Amino acid sequence: MAHSAYIKSGKTLGRQAAAIALLTMPALVLAQTEATLPATKVTAPEQTTPAIKKTKSASAKLTQPLVDTPQTVTVISKEVLQQQGAVSLMQALQNTPGITMQLGEGGNTSAGDTFSMRGFSTQASTFVDGVRDLGAVSRDTFNLEQVEIVKGPSGADIGRGATSGYVNLISKSANLEDRVSGSVGASTADNQRFTLDANKVIDDTTAVRVNLLRQQGGVAGRDVVEKNTDGVAVSLATGLDTNTVFTLNAQHIKQDNVPDGGVATIGLDGYYNSGTPAGVAVLPVNSSNYYGLNSDYEDVTADMITAKLEHTFANGNKLANITRFGKSETDRILTAVGSSTTTSSNPAAWTSSRSRQSTLQDNTILANQTNLQSQFKTGSIEHELLVGMELLHEGQNSYTRDGLGTVAAANAYNPNSGDALTAYAPKLTGASTKGFTNTIAVYGFDTLKLNEQWQLNGGLRLEHYNTQTDVTTVSGSNLIASNLEKSGNLLGGKLGLVYKPAANGSVYLAYATSQKPAGSDNFTLSTTATSSSNTALDPQKTENIELGTKWDLLDNRLGLTAALYQTTNKNELAKADSVTGAILQYGKREVKGVELGLVGQITPAWQVTAGLAHMKTDITEGSTTSTAGVTGQSADWSPEWSATLWSSYKVNNDLTIGGGVRYMGKNTNTKVRTTEYVPGIPAYTVVDAMASYKLNKNVDLQLNVYNLLDEKYIASLNNNRTRYIPGAPRTANLTANFTF
Repeated sequence: MAHSAYIKSGKTLGRQAAAIALLTMPALVLAQTEATLPATKVTAPEQTTPAIKKTKSASAKLTQPLVDTPQTVTVISKEVLQQQGAVSLMQALQNTPGITMQLGEGGNTSAGDTFSMRGFSTQASTFVDGVRDLGAVSRDTFNLEQVEIVKGPSGADIGRGATSGYVNLISKSANLEDRVSGSVGASTADNQRFTLDANKVIDDTTAVRVNLLRQQGGVAGRDVVEKNTDGVAVSLATGLDTNTVFTLNAQHIKQDNVPDGGVATIGLDGYYNSGTPAGVAVLPVNSSNYYGLNSDYEDVTADMITAKLEHTFANGNKLANITRFGKSETDRILTAVGSSTTTSSNPAAWTSSRSRQSTLQDNTILANQTNLQSQFKTGSIEHELLVGMELLHEGQNSYTRDGLGTVAAANAYNPNSGDALTAYAPKLTGASTKGFTNTIAVYGFDTLKLNEQWQLNGGLRLEHYNTQTDVTTVSGSNLIASNLEKSGNLLGGKLGLVYKPAANGSVYLAYATSQKPAGSDNFTLSTTATSSSNTALDPQKTENIELGTKWDLLDNRLGLTAALYQTTNKNELAKADSVTGAILQYGKREVKGVELGLVGQITPAWQVTAGLAHMKTDITEGSTTSTAGVTGQSADWSPEWSATLWSSYKVNNDLTIGGGVRYMGKNTNTKVRTTEYVPGIPAYTVVDAMASYKLNKNVDLQLNVYNLLDEKYIASLNNNRTRYIPGAPRTANLTANFTF
C-alpha cells in the first residue's frame, strides 16, 4: 500500500489497535488473575539479579508511577548498561526501538550524539537531570544512574523543540552508603577503559561521591580512528535523610580523539555511479579504510556544575531549586570522504574526493529551575500538583578558520593518511556566528485521581523566548557585522485520561503538543526564504495522540507496555512567492506507529528488556524538488521496523550469562532520490553475548562479545549517500568489575 494511502486508511489504524488488544490480552488476563487470586508465597532461589525495572521516573514533572503515566517512557538502568558494557549514550539508546543514528553533514561530520526518534531529529533534546544539555559531544555513561527516553511531543515537559520526545540522563549522586566500585577492561579493538565510583559517608547526613573515567585507544573496525576520554565527577550532599538536602555536583570531561570522516559507499548494496564503465565489477572498499590525514584531530572539553536545594515541609509539600552552569568547547579539523570518480576501467585507479572541515565552537548554558510539589484534595478528588518556573540562557559561538590546507583525492580502495597536505596553516579569519536564546517559562502538572479507576493527567508550559544571532563576515580587509532577532511565546500542553481496570495496570488516551521556533537548535537565524531559521516563519507545530496500556506483572517484577500513536508536524518548509516575494510557510509530515515494550524479571534469576516498533512516515505536504522533503516521500532515517532484546540469566551464585539481538529494518528512500550512490541503509541484525563469573565477593570477570555473527552493516549514512560509518565487526571486551 502506498504511504499516502496508509496514512489515510482508518482500516489500517483499526488493525493496529486490534493488534495491540491481542498482544496485551494475556497481560490483562494475568493481571486480573493476580488481582483476584490469593497470594502464593514463592521462595526465591539464592541466585537473584538486580532489579532493572524502575517504577517511577526520576523527573519531578512525571509525578505518577510509570504504570500510570499516559505516555511512552523507557528507563534504562545502570545494571543493564553494565551487563552490556555500554559506555556511550548511543549504545544506551540501542535498548529502545524507533531510534536511529545519523552521520552529520559538512563541518558536523563528526558531530557527537546525533540521532532521530520516531521520524524526527532529536539530538537537540538531550537533558541532564531535567536541564537541557548543549554541544555536539559524545556522552559517556560513567556518571549515569540511568537513561530515560520520553517519547511523543513534549512541549509541556521541556519547552521548545521536543517534536518526538527527549532523552534525560540521570546523574549519580552522593548517598549514605560507603561503597567503592569500578572496572578495568580491554578489548580486541585495542582500547582500554578504567572507571571508579567511590561514595564515602562523612557524617550522619553528609556524603561525597567521586566518579573517575579513563578510556584510551582505537575504535572497533576502524583504522587510525581513536576515542580518548578522561572524566571526573564529584558530588557532595548534606542534609541527607532530613527535610532539607543540598547537593553540589561538578563534572569535567576531556576528549582527545582522532575523528572519523567516514568510508566511501562504493560497492555497497544498491550502489550506482553513472560514470562507471559497463561490465566493470564494483566491489566494496574495505570498511576499515581511513580517508583522513595524520593531521586530523578533535579536542573536546565539557564542564558542568549544578547546585540543588530541596526542602520537604511538614505537610509533605516539597520545594526544589536547581541552578546549573555548563560550558563545552569543540576544536576539530578533519578530512571527510566525498563523492567518488569511477570512470576508469581499472578500479584500482578510482578515487574519492576529500574535503577539509573545521569546527571551532563553544556552548554555554545557565539555568535555574524552581519546582513546588504538593498533594491535596478538592472534595473527593485527589491532586498531585507540580508547578514551577525556569530561567534559561543558552548560547553557541562558532568561529571560521581558513588555511586548512588542500589534499588530493584519495585512492578509493587504498587511501593513505600520509598524503601530502599543502598550505596547512589554520588561522581565524575574523568571521563568526554567535547566537543565544533567553527563555523564561512557567509550567504546571496535575494528576486528578477521580476515583480508584479513573485519573486525569495534564500539563501546560508557557514560555517566552528571545533569540539573537550576531554574524560577522569578512569583506576584503573589513569585518561586517549583522544582527537578527526573534522573540515569541510558545505554549505546550498534554492531557491524558487513565483508566485502571486493576491496581497493577492502566489503559490511557493522551494528547500532547509542542512548538519549534526558527533557530531553535543552534540559535542561528536567517533571512533566506527557504531556510527553516528564517525570522519571518511561525514555529513548527506538532500534535500527537497516543492510545496505550501498561501492566506491572509477576508481583510487579515485570512491566509490559503497548502504544499506538499518530504524530503530525506542520510548518516544516518555506518558499518565496514568485510574484510578490512574500514568504509562504507550509510543509506537513505524519508518523503513525505501534510500539511494544517489556522490562523486568521473569524469574528472580532471569531478566529481560525488549522493544518492538513499527512506524510509517509520510510527507503529506512537501516540496517539488528531488531533495528531502518531497510530497509522498517517507522521512529519512525512519525504518518501518526496529526491535531490540537483551536478556540475562544467573545460572548460579557465580555465573551469569546473557545476550541480545538488535534488528533495524531497511532505511531507504528510493522514490524520489537520485540513483547515484546508495539508496539508504539495508536491514540488519546484530547479536551480542555476555558471560560474567564471580571470582570472589569483591571481583567478577565479564566477557562481552559484540556482533557475534560478524554482521556487515551501515551504522550511519550521510544525506548525500556518499559516505558512511560501518557497524563495528565482531569484537570482544574483557572487564574486571570490583566492588568493596
